[in-house]
Amino acid sequence: MNISLYKTALTVIVFSCLMGYTQNDLKADKTYTKEINKITKRESVKLAFETIDLTDKETIANMILLNEIPAPPFKEATRAKKYVELFKKEGIDRVWIDKEGNVLALRKGTKGDRNIVLDAHIDTVFPIETDVTVKIEGNTYTAPGIGDNTRGMAMLLAVLKAMNTAKLQTEANVCFVGTVGEEGLGDLRGVKHLFSEASDIKIDSWISIDGGSAERIINGGLGSKRYKAVFKGKGGHSWGAFGLANPHHALGYAIKQFTEEATKYTNIDGPKTSFNIGRIGGGTSVNSIPFESWMEVDMRSLSPKRLLEIDEIFKTCMKKAEADYNATGIKDKVTLEIVPIGDRPSGQLSEDTPLIQRAIASAQYLGISPKLRTGSTNSNIPIASNIPATTLSRGGKGKGAHSLNEKWTNIDATKNIKLALLLVLSEAGFVK
Repeated sequence: MNISLYKTALTVIVFSCLMGYTQNDLKADKTYTKEINKITKRESVKLAFETIDLTDKETIANMILLNEIPAPPFKEATRAKKYVELFKKEGIDRVWIDKEGNVLALRKGTKGDRNIVLDAHIDTVFPIETDVTVKIEGNTYTAPGIGDNTRGMAMLLAVLKAMNTAKLQTEANVCFVGTVGEEGLGDLRGVKHLFSEASDIKIDSWISIDGGSAERIINGGLGSKRYKAVFKGKGGHSWGAFGLANPHHALGYAIKQFTEEATKYTNIDGPKTSFNIGRIGGGTSVNSIPFESWMEVDMRSLSPKRLLEIDEIFKTCMKKAEADYNATGIKDKVTLEIVPIGDRPSGQLSEDTPLIQRAIASAQYLGISPKLRTGSTNSNIPIASNIPATTLSRGGKGKGAHSLNEKWTNIDATKNIKLALLLVLSEAGFVK
């Protein structure tokens, strides 16, 4: 056999095996492809799709209206009330705000024996005083929170309008939800409430809309642990009380200890794991020994085991820093308090999960090349409990998320509204 030809063939085989499965190779099972094709052949669904295209300007107007109402975590009430008004305007069987502040708009199914949720979070990362006025340049919209997530909120209204206009019916109830507290210190409080015993409804399937590229379909929850580490002391004058235990100095010990040990750990081969010291604070003036010094820490991992391990590293380092600093011969001592400020569970749903298969089939029907991803979104909560859940993209093209110059451009964005509609219809049991 020609040795050169053999080497070339072997290289191709090895490369193919290494490449094996890529996100671009995603294909839905024929069962779900047929199901989606059958649904989209119905005249009522064609009308719903046409409605989404024809009412795009109204969807944009709703996005701008909602965006210009500030809604940081724990202060979403004003935006939530406006969202209730907009759902009532579109026509819904029942709409209300639950005890946690979530907006729920229920569209009854013919059987009503299941509840399928279509969700978009209401809150943003920005303080209440942030200027959230939307600037428009052609088909590009610039404002804090525009793509994350008022675009998603407007998409829910567009899906409802399309369903109502085309008089679509599903076996299961469809509940449109605007959740509070998805961002930052909100710690997914809205969705956690909805999956608790205190929830007003029992949820069978969960579909969120959030940021990301148009083809993204999330089937994995990226877990995280967040803490505020607080070192405290008596405080005093920088000259007169010199030598007194200084919380800032102790925090310095803690940062050094943790970053060194966490770096060693994250360099070990295994599922990606990260750490970040995002905020530091404390002290009253340059010539004062502070009475308090604190930092906020975020740790994430694709692996529940690795997340628990880096969590233990953090706690061990904090306690060691406290002991080491107090042993340096200072007067008095500092004390340490570790305050949990965030806990997002991780998990993964199989590609074969019917909801994920329907999402892949729906995307492919619409000409979107689906890519399965792991992310930190509202879907973390149901995914961690093995409840069918996914997060879809709000479509278009986003840039600068979580920045004051956040942008969202309306490029083929109605495709993702249709994707959300099609997935809801198939998961809820389309009737007519």
